[in-house]
Amino acid sequence: MSTLSELQVRLLEANAKRDTLRDEVADLAERGNLSLGEEQRFQRQLVAAKRADVEAKAVRSEMAAIIIDTKVGTDSAADFRAANGFNVGRKVDPSAVDRNTASRGELRDAGLAVMETEGRHLADFQKVDLDNMLRGRKLGADGAEIAKLLLLTETNAYRSAFIKGITQQQPMFEPDEIRAINEYRAASETSANGGYGVPVLIDPTIILSSGAISAPILDICRVITITTNAWKGVVAPGATWSYDAEGAEVSDDAPTFTQPDIPVYSARGFIPYSIEVEQDYPGFVEEMAKILSQGYVNLMAVTTMTGSGSSQPTGIFTSMQNTTTAPAHVTSTTAGTLGAVDLRSAYSKLPERFRPGSSWLMSPTVMAQVRALGNNLNIADFTIDFTREGVTLLTGKQVISTDYAPAFSSTTGAASYAIVGDFSNYVVVQRAGMTVELVQHLFGTAANRPTGQRGWFAFARNGADVVNPGAFRLLSNT
Repeated sequence: MSTLSELQVRLLEANAKRDTLRDEVADLAERGNLSLGEEQRFQRQLVAAKRADVEAKAVRSEMAAIIIDTKVGTDSAADFRAANGFNVGRKVDPSAVDRNTASRGELRDAGLAVMETEGRHLADFQKVDLDNMLRGRKLGADGAEIAKLLLLTETNAYRSAFIKGITQQQPMFEPDEIRAINEYRAASETSANGGYGVPVLIDPTIILSSGAISAPILDICRVITITTNAWKGVVAPGATWSYDAEGAEVSDDAPTFTQPDIPVYSARGFIPYSIEVEQDYPGFVEEMAKILSQGYVNLMAVTTMTGSGSSQPTGIFTSMQNTTTAPAHVTSTTAGTLGAVDLRSAYSKLPERFRPGSSWLMSPTVMAQVRALGNNLNIADFTIDFTREGVTLLTGKQVISTDYAPAFSSTTGAASYAIVGDFSNYVVVQRAGMTVELVQHLFGTAANRPTGQRGWFAFARNGADVVNPGAFRLLSNT
């Protein structure tokens, strides 16, 4: 039988192996568009991560048995748990965790416990993403802060207070609901008389909807949730190696680092509704919450394509249009037309290291032009992969089509057609936390008298930009 110290070593090894595998699975999941080899590796590593987790749990059970057999005292068992970073023989009770004095590990464990019990409605990829936030594997996201938001908003008292606060003119809060609201406001940036934070497990700034069909770029770009006012990253083109003579001083091969800084901007939504609708419509709160969430994603769909970067996120087409360094732009052979040679040229000019994970992005009108090229067999690179639910492929890479990308234009002036590249180099940043306020009465503009309507005012903050223009090629007229 293994000793306690031997089991401790095995547990550390199993946890390290599991975390490494989870990191790789999460990294592959974030890419969205995987090659066949990457897809197979994703499945293998996912199975391996589950096995490592089972192994870690088995080791914990052995350790618990030893502790019980040796009949250690309560204090000794508590010290042992604290020293080894896990709980033996009991589950974490989130309500017993003091958010003000708890360690980061205790907050993480409590947040994971809440996600396990309350997050059954989440898709697997959402659970993985939130798990990574809580464990601190998401750059810019403070796992402890995300855990605190979970503990504050995912309680029966806060959820009932949230519904009352955004639906009732003069809500009659129970004592536990008042306490839950006050605790949230004391721990957040919301003013004492401000709105109500959306519970984390339905908050679109933390939990993105599966597929986000109105903003398909979110499937392939890099989405980061932060708890600060801006995301600061580090980007390098890669280390440069060289051959040097024996005994000679190594040449200066240091890469050039850039430090992209993506600020977050205020996104706002407002939904007016009549008092009669509120009273008569079944499922009013749930439906209005869906409308707010979808409106937020729709706004992101627009700005991630053509956002100006002034008081709003920078769209990928805007960013690439503003990139003047060669060879970010690939110009069409004949202005105002789109030919097979242009598409092949854009793909061939994309650096080799960005091709394996690359995708195409274009509007349906540009897609129609590409489809038409196949009528005369001018481009054999365009296909439909029916084994993947009709996924469109161009030069063997997935094509993302969205109405918010620039439409095809036959002008000979400035016009953008498509972007090809590795979209993990386009970063969408969301500051965790959406707030909703109830506007009790709306007033008419004629005589400033009430209209018999109320409104929901919601606000959140996000940003976006290209962090490495070299990872993309923009096909355009200029």
